[in-house]
Amino acid sequence: MTLTLLQRNIAWKQPEANRRSTEQAMLCAPQSDLYLLPEMWATGFATTPQGIAEEDGGESLAWMKHMAGRLDAAVAGSLVVRVGEGFRNRFYFVKPNGEVSHYDKHHLFTYGGEHRHFEAGDSRVVVAWRGVRFRLAVCYDLRFPTWLRNHEDYDALLCVASWPASRIDAWRTLLKARAIENQAYVCGVNRVGDDPTCHYAGASAFVDPYGHATECEGEQEASLTVVLDGGRLRSFREKFPVLKDRDIMM
Repeated sequence: MTLTLLQRNIAWKQPEANRRSTEQAMLCAPQSDLYLLPEMWATGFATTPQGIAEEDGGESLAWMKHMAGRLDAAVAGSLVVRVGEGFRNRFYFVKPNGEVSHYDKHHLFTYGGEHRHFEAGDSRVVVAWRGVRFRLAVCYDLRFPTWLRNHEDYDALLCVASWPASRIDAWRTLLKARAIENQAYVCGVNRVGDDPTCHYAGASAFVDPYGHATECEGEQEASLTVVLDGGRLRSFREKFPVLKDRDIMM
């Protein structure tokens, strides 16, 4: 299984421009089974969704479906979505046959006011794709190990983020911690550039179950293509069955 992390500089509240630039980046990257985009990749991270939210099934999701079919690959990333009278930070996982799964961000970023306008999701989501089971998570979720605990039901954790440069050391540390404690691959894709409130330093990374990280270099747009080795993961878990001794939360 090959996966490409796309570290993007997101144009503020310009979904059409972001779709065009992301499409070009995907076409220039190596052919992969899965392309992973940052949190709110079409608009930038916004805590006030009014005026930028798309309907569930809007243009950006339609674009994701188009690109998945064109590249015969899954495309995943989060969008600002209106659901009924409310809003969700919704992480879509789109397969080339048009099948769509989604996860709504559970831990809203209260420090930045995200909870004032968004509704939190309450379901953990695991998506199976080409022999790999992916757990979906969004940015702030990464800080909460109980929520992301592996119940022996996933092989890789996908975390899409808009993680500020001021806390980038925490990002790197938490990616490694979630990989080690869950005996899973962790794929974290973060944006670069600036929005009206924050500067973003990227550090998108692929971490193996041993905690070894491969990271995008620098604070510029980049792609990172990696291989998820299911056989190596199964062998590690069989030889060192840490998950069998995990605490069972009541």
